[in-house]
Amino acid sequence: MTDQPSSLAQNQMPAPGVPTIRNVNWGGLKTLYVKEVRRFFKVQLQTIWAPAMSQLLLMVVFTTALGGRGSVSVGGASIAFAAFIAPGLIVMGMLNNAFANSSFSLLVGKIQGTIVDYLMPPLSTAELLAALVGGAVTRAFCVGFAVWLAMLLFLGSAAIPANPLVAILFGLLGSALLAFLGVLTSIWGEKFDHAAAVTNFVIAPLTLLSGTFYSVDRLAPAFQAVSHANPFFYIISGFRYGFLEVSDGYLPVWGGALIVLALDIVLGVLCYALLKSGWKLKN
Repeated sequence: MTDQPSSLAQNQMPAPGVPTIRNVNWGGLKTLYVKEVRRFFKVQLQTIWAPAMSQLLLMVVFTTALGGRGSVSVGGASIAFAAFIAPGLIVMGMLNNAFANSSFSLLVGKIQGTIVDYLMPPLSTAELLAALVGGAVTRAFCVGFAVWLAMLLFLGSAAIPANPLVAILFGLLGSALLAFLGVLTSIWGEKFDHAAAVTNFVIAPLTLLSGTFYSVDRLAPAFQAVSHANPFFYIISGFRYGFLEVSDGYLPVWGGALIVLALDIVLGVLCYALLKSGWKLKN
């Protein structure tokens, strides 16, 4: 009588070395993704609504001080200054928060000694990366929606996108790009100062010098070339096209989308390779 349950249990157990999860571990992937989302939702006043207020204040300051009653010429069309900078402020908030979310997860685990919580569960490298990036992109869209609501209150119908699918596409591509960059930073960084350095010396300059507050068509040819070397320019220009159906620059909007997509693929492969190797994570 006592041998029957044990033998039955042995028959149900897989042979040593045979994986019980043969394809995608959807349960583990969902669990880690929900953990990442719940982490920033628990402090949503700081992670979602505070960025919306900051972007709204930037809108008020710039429209008041630099042309509240003026207009900007983009692609031969005259656009009200407030309507011109609103899409840039929305996507800028999305980019900053996508980076902040993904650069925090692994880094805080390394600092607090809880990195094993990410490395030990039965998740593949691709599943781990997908959950981290998915959480960051989710936060970016939550922030983008909050900022858009603030802009809608400020601008009214001028803040309604003319082509929402294009805006969503560039928001997704841009958020994924910054999420991958955040994962790279959390792998490389060893303290919060390292993440802050990337934010202050890489993310902030690329964001502010990407045409958020001005049209690059008004720049000298040399500075236009520098702007076109900035990948953030294509994200902001494409996102603005989704609202206004006008964009500046040499390439059509779909050309910019292909450039950002290519960068996403490159950074995604690099993140995957570093996570799989365990560089600065397992030693």
